[in-house]
Amino acid sequence: MGARVRVHVTPKSKRSEVAGYDEWKKAIIVRVRAPPEGGKANREVEQLLSEFFGTSVEIVSGHRSRDKVVEIKGMSEEEVYAWVKGV
Repeated sequence: MGARVRVHVTPKSKRSEVAGYDEWKKAIIVRVRAPPEGGKANREVEQLLSEFFGTSVEIVSGHRSRDKVVEIKGMSEEEVYAWVKGV
C-alpha cells in the first residue's frame, strides 16, 4: 500500500518534468512529452514519477483524463507532498 495522490498531467510538453504542486487543484503538476494516444502519456507519467520518487508508481484512476490519481508505493502522503513542494 502507498500514498494515493492527485496528479494533473499536461501531455505533448516541450520536456518531461515534475513541475511542482498546485495548491488550488490540490494536485502534483506533471508535464510529459508523449502524446495522449494509446496510453503513451500514461506510461510516461508512471515512469517519470517512479524515477522522481525512486519507487513503484501506478495510475489507479483517470486513465483517459488529465486529472489522475496515482498510487506511490512505500510512501505516505505527507512524504510525497514534502518531496514535491521541495522542487
